[in-house]
Amino acid sequence: MSSCCDASNTTETQKQKKDYFFWCSAIAIIILYSLQITPYILNIDITWIATLSHSVYDIINTIWWGIVIGIIMVGILSYIPKEFIISILGDGKGINSIFRAVLGGILLDLCSHGILMVGMKIYHKGASLGQVMAFLIASPWNSFSLTFVLISLIGFAWTLLFILMSIVIAVITGMIFNYLVKNGTLPDNPNKIELDEDFHFFKEVMSRKKNIKFSFKLCENIMLEGFRDSKMVLRWVLFGVILAGVLRATISADQFQIYFGATMLGLGMTLITATIIEICSEGSVPIAADIFNRANSPGNSFAFLMTGVSTDYTEIMSIKGSTKSWKIALFLPLVTIPQIVVVALLINI
Repeated sequence: MSSCCDASNTTETQKQKKDYFFWCSAIAIIILYSLQITPYILNIDITWIATLSHSVYDIINTIWWGIVIGIIMVGILSYIPKEFIISILGDGKGINSIFRAVLGGILLDLCSHGILMVGMKIYHKGASLGQVMAFLIASPWNSFSLTFVLISLIGFAWTLLFILMSIVIAVITGMIFNYLVKNGTLPDNPNKIELDEDFHFFKEVMSRKKNIKFSFKLCENIMLEGFRDSKMVLRWVLFGVILAGVLRATISADQFQIYFGATMLGLGMTLITATIIEICSEGSVPIAADIFNRANSPGNSFAFLMTGVSTDYTEIMSIKGSTKSWKIALFLPLVTIPQIVVVALLINI
């Protein structure tokens, strides 16, 4: 464990034990979820509370697997030395390292909330800022399962175009962030390490795997470590679920869809809607398909998918909490939104 953790984590752990924001959000989620599964016992007849409860119930049922797998992935990463992570991702300086991060994000079949946990973990493992941002932008809806869902909804050709454009934006964003770090505009990752010249990935794996002993205790520790290290992200995910439920209970989805046409107004409304609605990638794909088919706005559909990633407040607050920098968090939408708008306009045309 000495290769993964240090004494500085002790203070952070103590602070997390008093995370009232997390526990208040969790308790609220439990209460609202319980209202949905026990409506006859509690006899809740107030319309907006029933809608709020149903929304929370629906969102949790959609994202729970991504959260669980994200916690497991973070727990496993806690036991992997930084040298192995950096060896896989590269030194973070060139475009090759950015492509590696993008590929890793696409191959991980997780929802946006699960991928956010993993992204923050690889930041603490020493990945460059550009790699982390490219990883987050490329991955949330480019997973294998959601790709097939999107193909069934809008067709293969449009899905392929969306994926290629998101990869382009992810790579450009990663390069821009690395440049901003290089010229001093943004702070560098303090967790960055330099690999020894004689470090060989497969040789190190073979030499260390004999020391790994799988047991129930190890699985328990992985879950505990994953939960502890994911708490910074989970607190905002849970709060986001509550806020999404409030929005669904007070604003009709049909009101949003009316203004999603292939115009500048429609694109602007799409950006605003994707920003204020906290929604998981599984939920964003059907809505994006609805914008594509019913509003006949393929560019707005692409913008909805991408903007939900780059301006989502769960993402921004989690980045701020992990990097301890508002500047880094706010540069994510600042760098990505102009690219998304240009691509969306071109697709609409």
